[in-house]
Amino acid sequence: MKDPLVRFGVAIEGSLLRDVDALAEARGCTRSELFRDLSRAEVGRSKVKKGVPAVGTLTLVYDHHVRDLSDRLTELQHELGEGVRATLHVHLTHDLCLEVIVMRDRSDRLQSVADRILAMRGVKHGGVEIIAGLEPDGARGDDHVHGHDHAHPHAHEHAPAPRRRARRARA
Repeated sequence: MKDPLVRFGVAIEGSLLRDVDALAEARGCTRSELFRDLSRAEVGRSKVKKGVPAVGTLTLVYDHHVRDLSDRLTELQHELGEGVRATLHVHLTHDLCLEVIVMRDRSDRLQSVADRILAMRGVKHGGVEIIAGLEPDGARGDDHVHGHDHAHPHAHEHAPAPRRRARRARA
């Protein structure tokens, strides 16, 4: 069931409203859509520390020549076990690798592992995006594959794909 929209008044400085309107125009959305997006993002960030069900991506660039770094990265990923849903590993230069890790677990645990990985010697750049509170625990099992062979309340512009077993990419 769709949550109905509620109209309410907000008082903000005129200069801030002009900046908000400029941002909405740059994004090609309305002021209301922008406020909803910003609100959802902030509410989601507030849930991370609470340990709610979440998904996240950890992106990092690291020097693979740093002693034991690859082993330590793998060890921390193994700490999440099946929570690591996929990884992408790309060689950028002779020394640098890019890795993107897609994770699913409690939001506080994802943040903790991400913080530990990003603090490792040899990790040059990185960031984590955690989307918290998407669905209650147990609402959908980890074995769910979005294969389009089940009914949806929304239309798809593509033909249903055959249902396949999810494969986890190797690091």
